[in-house]
Amino acid sequence: MTTVSLRHARVRYGPLEALHGITLAAPGPGLTVLLGRNGSGRSTALRALAGTVPLTGGTVVWDGTDITRVPAYERARRGLCLVPERQAVFGSLTVRENLALAARDHTPALDAYPQLRPLLERRAGTLSGGEQRMLALSRAVLARARVVLVDEPAQGMSPPVAARTYELLGALDACVVVAEQRLPPALRDRSAIVYELRRGTVVFAGQAGELSG
Repeated sequence: MTTVSLRHARVRYGPLEALHGITLAAPGPGLTVLLGRNGSGRSTALRALAGTVPLTGGTVVWDGTDITRVPAYERARRGLCLVPERQAVFGSLTVRENLALAARDHTPALDAYPQLRPLLERRAGTLSGGEQRMLALSRAVLARARVVLVDEPAQGMSPPVAARTYELLGALDACVVVAEQRLPPALRDRSAIVYELRRGTVVFAGQAGELSG
């Protein structure tokens, strides 16, 4: 079992504090959802876990070890995969080349998202927003990461593809943390852990069923 957590985490962007000492824990395998509107701190929390923004207070803990000072590239080397909301694919490379960066055999990704098969020779930058999200998530699936952090995984996807995406994320043998503005329909009746953030603080912590109920 893998667990990543923020403990009393604070993050500042210049004079503004984006996270006000939040504490949350994401166990895996399984899904943890960070909910909140734009400016709530959910994306910052993902970046803090990934190490792409530094903490100004508190700690990041992975399986009981303080990794606050471990750089982002080293966290990635240890098995952490971040899929940001924007610029999550290499736009100048083809779909096939993007997948090859994650694994030599990209069959599992094409099985997960067959919509990508006819697009293999297209440059990723020419794809629609939903297609780019499928490609970015395919790379995360191929990476076989221990921790997967995804900002708005279903952005630009049709409802059926969005539901399929959450099935894929829920089936990963990894600690999966996603950031969303609203609780996805596919998770409303599941036991996913949910943290709702508002203005850099946690205002709800529990299971998805409690929140939707």
